[in-house]
Amino acid sequence: METTITSTEAARHLGDFLARVKHAGESFLLTRSDKPLARLVPVRPGVRAKGAEIMHSLAHLPLDPDFADDLERVNSMDRVPDTPWASSLKTTSP
Repeated sequence: METTITSTEAARHLGDFLARVKHAGESFLLTRSDKPLARLVPVRPGVRAKGAEIMHSLAHLPLDPDFADDLERVNSMDRVPDTPWASSLKTTSP
Protein backbone atom coordinates (compact mmCIF):
# COMPACT_ATOMS: atom_id res chain seq x y z
CA MET A 1 0.00 0.00 0.00
CA GLU A 2 1.24 3.46 -0.87
CA THR A 3 0.80 6.45 1.45
CA THR A 4 0.52 9.93 -0.06
CA ILE A 5 2.56 12.67 1.62
CA THR A 6 3.49 16.20 0.62
CA SER A 7 7.04 17.06 -0.35
CA THR A 8 7.11 19.39 2.68
CA GLU A 9 6.25 16.49 5.01
CA ALA A 10 8.93 14.40 3.33
CA ALA A 11 11.53 17.12 3.81
CA ARG A 12 10.64 17.68 7.47
CA HIS A 13 10.54 13.99 8.42
CA LEU A 14 12.77 12.34 5.82
CA GLY A 15 14.61 10.17 8.36
CA ASP A 16 11.33 8.79 9.69
CA PHE A 17 10.03 8.01 6.20
CA LEU A 18 13.31 6.36 5.18
CA ALA A 19 13.20 4.17 8.30
CA ARG A 20 9.65 3.11 7.48
CA VAL A 21 10.70 2.26 3.92
CA LYS A 22 13.74 0.31 5.07
CA HIS A 23 12.26 -1.56 8.03
CA ALA A 24 8.57 -1.87 7.20
CA GLY A 25 8.76 -1.93 3.41
CA GLU A 26 6.34 0.99 3.12
CA SER A 27 6.03 3.10 -0.05
CA PHE A 28 5.21 6.79 -0.30
CA LEU A 29 3.92 9.00 -3.09
CA LEU A 30 5.27 12.53 -2.70
CA THR A 31 3.12 15.36 -3.99
CA ARG A 32 3.54 19.08 -4.54
CA SER A 33 0.43 21.22 -5.02
CA ASP A 34 -1.63 18.00 -5.00
CA LYS A 35 0.26 16.69 -8.07
CA PRO A 36 2.40 13.53 -7.97
CA LEU A 37 6.08 14.42 -7.81
CA ALA A 38 8.06 11.31 -6.83
CA ARG A 39 7.87 7.91 -5.15
CA LEU A 40 9.86 6.71 -2.16
CA VAL A 41 9.98 2.93 -2.37
CA PRO A 42 12.16 0.10 -1.07
CA VAL A 43 14.94 -1.02 -3.36
CA ARG A 44 14.62 -4.55 -4.60
CA PRO A 45 17.75 -6.56 -3.91
CA GLY A 46 19.80 -6.99 -7.04
CA VAL A 47 21.17 -10.24 -8.35
CA ARG A 48 24.89 -10.46 -7.66
CA ALA A 49 27.18 -12.90 -9.40
CA LYS A 50 30.03 -14.64 -7.63
CA GLY A 51 33.57 -14.44 -8.95
CA ALA A 52 33.52 -18.03 -10.17
CA GLU A 53 30.30 -17.39 -12.11
CA ILE A 54 31.83 -14.32 -13.77
CA MET A 55 35.00 -16.22 -14.70
CA HIS A 56 32.91 -19.06 -16.12
CA SER A 57 30.91 -16.61 -18.26
CA LEU A 58 34.05 -14.84 -19.49
CA ALA A 59 35.71 -18.15 -20.39
CA HIS A 60 32.90 -18.88 -22.85
CA LEU A 61 33.11 -15.60 -24.77
CA PRO A 62 34.51 -15.77 -28.29
CA LEU A 63 38.10 -14.55 -28.71
CA ASP A 64 38.79 -11.45 -30.80
CA PRO A 65 41.81 -12.11 -33.00
CA ASP A 66 42.25 -8.37 -33.69
CA PHE A 67 42.24 -7.34 -30.03
CA ALA A 68 46.03 -7.02 -29.71
CA ASP A 69 46.21 -4.85 -32.83
CA ASP A 70 43.37 -2.65 -31.57
CA LEU A 71 45.07 -2.28 -28.19
CA GLU A 72 48.37 -1.31 -29.80
CA ARG A 73 46.63 1.28 -31.98
CA VAL A 74 44.91 2.83 -28.95
CA ASN A 75 48.14 2.86 -26.96
CA SER A 76 50.05 4.55 -29.79
CA MET A 77 47.48 7.37 -29.85
CA ASP A 78 47.99 7.88 -26.12
CA ARG A 79 51.74 8.60 -26.24
CA VAL A 80 53.07 11.93 -24.98
CA PRO A 81 54.63 13.96 -27.78
CA ASP A 82 58.42 14.49 -27.68
CA THR A 83 57.90 18.24 -27.27
CA PRO A 84 54.51 18.84 -25.64
CA TRP A 85 54.80 22.60 -26.10
CA ALA A 86 55.80 22.38 -29.77
CA SER A 87 52.44 23.63 -30.95
CA SER A 88 52.77 26.75 -28.77
CA LEU A 89 56.23 27.55 -30.26
CA LYS A 90 54.77 28.09 -33.71
CA THR A 91 54.15 31.73 -34.39
CA THR A 92 52.05 33.19 -37.07
CA SER A 93 52.91 36.33 -38.98
CA PRO A 94 50.35 39.15 -38.89
